[in-house]
Amino acid sequence: MMSLDGSSLIPSAIVKYLDRYIVGQDRAKRAVAVALRNRMRRRLLEPEMAKEISPKNILMVGPTGVGKTEIARRLAELVSAPFVKVEATKFTEVGYVGRDVESMIRDLVEMSIQMVRKKMLEDVQEPAMEKARERVIDFLVPSRKPQGGGIPTFMSVMKGLSGENHTAQEPEAPEEERMRESTRTKLMDLLSQGKLDDREVEIEVQESNQLGIPMMGGMGMDEMGMNIGEMLGGLMPKKKKRRTMKVKDALRVLQNEEAEKLIDGDAAVRLGLEKAQEEGIVFIDEIDKIVSSGSSGGHDVSRDGVQRDLLPVVEGCTVQTKHGQVSTDHILFIAAGAFHQTKPSDLVPELQGRFPIRVELEPLDKGQLARILTEPHHSLLQQYEALLGTENVKLVFTEDGVDEIASLAERMNAEMENIGARRLHTMVEQLLEEISFQAPEKQGEVLTLDRSMVQDKLGPLVKDSDVRRYLL
Repeated sequence: MMSLDGSSLIPSAIVKYLDRYIVGQDRAKRAVAVALRNRMRRRLLEPEMAKEISPKNILMVGPTGVGKTEIARRLAELVSAPFVKVEATKFTEVGYVGRDVESMIRDLVEMSIQMVRKKMLEDVQEPAMEKARERVIDFLVPSRKPQGGGIPTFMSVMKGLSGENHTAQEPEAPEEERMRESTRTKLMDLLSQGKLDDREVEIEVQESNQLGIPMMGGMGMDEMGMNIGEMLGGLMPKKKKRRTMKVKDALRVLQNEEAEKLIDGDAAVRLGLEKAQEEGIVFIDEIDKIVSSGSSGGHDVSRDGVQRDLLPVVEGCTVQTKHGQVSTDHILFIAAGAFHQTKPSDLVPELQGRFPIRVELEPLDKGQLARILTEPHHSLLQQYEALLGTENVKLVFTEDGVDEIASLAERMNAEMENIGARRLHTMVEQLLEEISFQAPEKQGEVLTLDRSMVQDKLGPLVKDSDVRRYLL
């Protein structure tokens, strides 16, 4: 992962990073690189000017399996930006059964807050571990039991619920207190060295107070977060449960509990909302499926309605979430579609204008398919080599073998539905099916996959027009 300062995150460096994972599609890579760089440029402007500059949303046009989703996902991963991928076909016009378009923004906010919380939790792991060790020692060397017994009074119960604990304890003798502290110190040293990891200890952990109350309501109520369990759970006293586990597991559980106590939940929500508004990326896939094909009535009514509902979200509006209001003015929207039966100009005119950058992604040819098998970081063939390597079986793909897989994949895409690089997954899985099944019995062997072996395994499937419809 490259550093995120302005000097290194230049468009050429962004394209170079994307080249590690996506083969070809240089125009699309350049478009998203410029869009990302413009975001950084906007942050350097005066606030009055910055608020007037909206992101230049991108429309990617190309067949499935050529890298549209991967480009957007890797871009978000590069800058640690909140990213959600949604299918346009899941949305329906207000009044129809289905999800409303604003739910994508609510999903983005949840993702953003989780990212902020995760970063906060990572920053407090060290002090949280110190507190966890102290709690483990408390369970290993418990303090003296408080005086008194019998049935608790009403006032004592109320004090316990409010967090007060004024129960008197028997005073410890000086010698007993000194021995107890000495024992704690010795155990702390052993705990720090990991010598108590396999010892069992009984600890007390907090249980969630969320109530399983179903919420019935209209559309969007689930996304609005109207969770009665959450609301009432905050009013109920925290429940505690005693569990017995190994010390190393207890440390992990207690560390998570202590880390949650150390972070500021309100600050996480506030920063998460800001991050979603300023850095959020929404990828809308299959946008061509909500384009009318020319006829009127039927599903086309709902499709046009989804476009009209999508328009204010893309051009900039305020969406209400359970964490507060979110402005979509500066969220980057990347839409993608194959547009086989329709074309981008069939979108409603207002929505067309909100995607000023149009990029056409090219179908993959034999050479690019061969590169996809070997060149990207953790490529498909490297994944299979690593998987079978766990069985002590070494796979060797020769150059002519890789070329033959790509050639057959290109042929299948031409003769059947073109599913791009996804065809390679099917081809390689069929090629290695027998090897994967027998791998435990072939430990220590080196298996070479050349052109002849690929032809023997896949050739009959490719030639049989009936079988290939189901297997390839």
